Amino acid sequence: MTLLAFGTHAALDRETNPPTLEHSMRGERLAIVVTGGKLCGVAAYAAALRRQLSELFDVTVFELDQYLLRSTNRSVRSLADEHIREICKQIASFDAVNLQLEYGTLGQQGVDIYRRFCWLTAAAPRLSVTFHTLLTPPRFDHGAFMKALLALQWSTAARIHAGYRRHRMLSCGIADHLHRLQRSKQVSAIVHNRRDFSDAKYLYGFENVFEHPLAFLTETEVDAVLTCASRSALPMVEALPAEAVLIGVFGFLNEYKGFGTAIEALHHLPPNYHLLIFGGIHPNEITARQQIHPYISSLFNAAYIGKTVYDQLSLSRGQTAPALTLGSEHGLSQLLAGHPRDLSGRIHFMGALGDHEFLTGMAVCDAVLFPYLEVGQSASGPISQALELGCRIIASRTHAFLEFAEYHRGAIELFDIGNYLELAERILAGRQFAAVRKLPKLNAETNKAIYLLANGRPPTGSGASAQARRAEQAAHR
Repeated sequence: MTLLAFGTHAALDRETNPPTLEHSMRGERLAIVVTGGKLCGVAAYAAALRRQLSELFDVTVFELDQYLLRSTNRSVRSLADEHIREICKQIASFDAVNLQLEYGTLGQQGVDIYRRFCWLTAAAPRLSVTFHTLLTPPRFDHGAFMKALLALQWSTAARIHAGYRRHRMLSCGIADHLHRLQRSKQVSAIVHNRRDFSDAKYLYGFENVFEHPLAFLTETEVDAVLTCASRSALPMVEALPAEAVLIGVFGFLNEYKGFGTAIEALHHLPPNYHLLIFGGIHPNEITARQQIHPYISSLFNAAYIGKTVYDQLSLSRGQTAPALTLGSEHGLSQLLAGHPRDLSGRIHFMGALGDHEFLTGMAVCDAVLFPYLEVGQSASGPISQALELGCRIIASRTHAFLEFAEYHRGAIELFDIGNYLELAERILAGRQFAAVRKLPKLNAETNKAIYLLANGRPPTGSGASAQARRAEQAAHR
């Protein structure tokens, strides 16, 4: 089988055809170690990766039990260690192991994460680590630490010191461990953007570093979604007027997703524009006896849902302002009626849907929004899926989306974080880039090539060696 095997820089900077690699690992066994559960974005990516790599390797997925691993109970932590040791025994017999690393999936405490990471990576014959987050060395906040000591705030000082030690262990400590391992076996790092590539290659000095943005869907899978995608496939959407313009946001309801920015933008869009929110509260945030999640309440407030003019005046006038006097029953009815900016008829909570409905929702939207805040994340699964489906994408200028736009030039419209007026104007302006109904240059096929290079045996023979060197040089350019 012939695969494109090239790094992302080659795809962006070279017009010539990238080098090919005909070095199949068919028959070799690859273990993918990843968090369990379909609710995690890393697990969703690993599921797509398994489908991609099954053509190349005999793939087995080992799921990390999050109940055990994230517990802070001493007895359960011991069981979690046994769980990791059992996985280590099994993966030792494989030809290669890929660890999909998000630090928190290995534990809550830094010492637990580091210890379990070392066990898993030491047990792997050939190793690749996919860094979904790559921590860099921290700086100790001496000012805040000394201030806490002088104020006799011992718990605050201890928390600052413990946070620094944890961060350093998960950045420098893990890097040092991989340095030691690469002396005795093949070790590769896989990252999702150029910034992380530079950190892995030059800051940490890893020998084999590969970069590739997240990729989920094959051409066949994209065609299957687009063939069936219609408003009638989603009952809540089918009920909307035919002239409704649909803009969508996607993912678990969380403050960093910036859905409030989309709602503020909706205030500045014509009444036929509707916002579809695909996602729900993460199960880990479901709290006993909580009537409504605070983030949902904040979205309601931004949309003036359930509010009256009187409510707004009461909030804005303050305690020292004179009391509001009503002159007539007509004025009272106006003040107590629904707020004129109430968007309840134009915002639709679609809920936490399955994978197919989630992708269908993207496909039927006239624009897909990613108004995220900057939280230091390396990549986003939903924006990769939207790109593969050929959606119109408007994203905030976070570091992750700026990096993603560099891989896919002429595909992502950007606006400043939180600037809802700019967002509204971009939506109204129409598409900045022409719609493209084909997979981007960096896709599931090129992703397979990267994982083949990172996990396969070094090619033998002068021709194969030269191909591998050219591919690696292109990946590192």
